[in-house]
Amino acid sequence: MTDADLQGRDRPWRNLYGRRRGKRLKPNQARLLETLLPRLAVRGVSPVDNPDRVPFAPLFPDGRPLWLEVGFGGGEHMVAQAEAHPGVGLIGCEPFVNGVAMALNHIDGAGVENIRLHAGDARDLIELLPEGGLARVFLLYPDPWPKARHVRRRFMSLENLALLARAMAPGAELRVATDIADYADHARAMAAEAPGFARVGRDEAAPWDGWPGTRYEAKALAAGRVPQYMSFERVD
Repeated sequence: MTDADLQGRDRPWRNLYGRRRGKRLKPNQARLLETLLPRLAVRGVSPVDNPDRVPFAPLFPDGRPLWLEVGFGGGEHMVAQAEAHPGVGLIGCEPFVNGVAMALNHIDGAGVENIRLHAGDARDLIELLPEGGLARVFLLYPDPWPKARHVRRRFMSLENLALLARAMAPGAELRVATDIADYADHARAMAAEAPGFARVGRDEAAPWDGWPGTRYEAKALAAGRVPQYMSFERVD
């Protein structure tokens, strides 16, 4: 039975991403998918493995703050955050296999041990997180789905913000970066409509303190697009 079969039983099929694989992996990337990913993978996320949707046991045994990155791309931002904040537990979600392989290479090279990965749909993981367990969430350069018929696939939606609101602690921060003006407007509108979120007043043309940059940001700047860096606070 496939994930789609199980999801179709109790909720509509949800798809926020396109292809799952790109060009052929390099030998070292393929090796890390076989050896390192099983050590870092969050267990029991898939509806196939966990059809009763039993919540996770603590992912880190010491009760450290948890940060989540939705769609980590090649993992450069996630690994930089893990290096800069060794007392924080980072959870990264990414369905694109080539991105997961790139992130594993960064993790292996940096030697960080405070990252856990879900190579799939972030929403399946968010649903199983402890209530109020997240202290920070990153949504960086998400797929803008620019066509009108695809807007429902954008991660910034009332459904997904409701999932995050349950999983985020009061005062937790949702950071959203995009170089697409329409997506930025959409993100602000969704956060304004969704219960439990308030826009943080900041200079949205400036990155956050300690911002390491991403590959997607570099491409946007090279193409002359203007990134925006928005913050939303989880409020009661």
